[in-house]
Amino acid sequence: MTATTVTEAVVPARAPWSGLVAAGQTLRITDLGGNQAVDFLLFDAADTSLRYSAQNTVAAAGALFLTTGSVLLDVEHRPLARVTEDNCGRHDTIGGACSKESNTLRYGHQTWGQHACVENFLHEGAKWGLGKRDMTGNVNWFMNVPVEDDGCLGIVDGISAPGLEVALRAERDVIALVSNCPQINNPCNAFNPTPVRVAVSVDASAGAGENGATV
Repeated sequence: MTATTVTEAVVPARAPWSGLVAAGQTLRITDLGGNQAVDFLLFDAADTSLRYSAQNTVAAAGALFLTTGSVLLDVEHRPLARVTEDNCGRHDTIGGACSKESNTLRYGHQTWGQHACVENFLHEGAKWGLGKRDMTGNVNWFMNVPVEDDGCLGIVDGISAPGLEVALRAERDVIALVSNCPQINNPCNAFNPTPVRVAVSVDASAGAGENGATV
């Protein structure tokens, strides 16, 4: 199948991105430098109260990590997007997004004010009328957060590498928020944040579904 690119951008290290992904379109995120976490939120474009639910997604899948075939569910257990391609193999659902507050708690007062993912989400979400009340548990693409035998979580070196990517097919019109994680205090970005690429495409051979959406 031939895909036509709708939009494409290189997201600089530490920067946010957002975009509308129509039903049937594919959002592809590429880890350009390797070992770069990409924090991610997803909302129904017509009703942003229908947002990604980590709890529902994990419960339905019976698995903590996302990969090919995983379905991202909203708060009403309805599909927002489906992972159609993944050559990394493990993506975190429980580590959450870094913030000024969590940096201070984990790493000490010297980190207060360091740029963080929550601030990226708030900056980019404002473009869509989203605020702090709309922030929820997020996906961390390419981030490795194993659960140890004692139940503790580890944030360790990622298993990603330059050029690895994940692709999601939108099940309905959605707003995607990306924070190219600026964290420098743990190994999730190899202590050196790097750019990623995002691209939205549509299968050129697909037909038009309801309301003109490509399916």
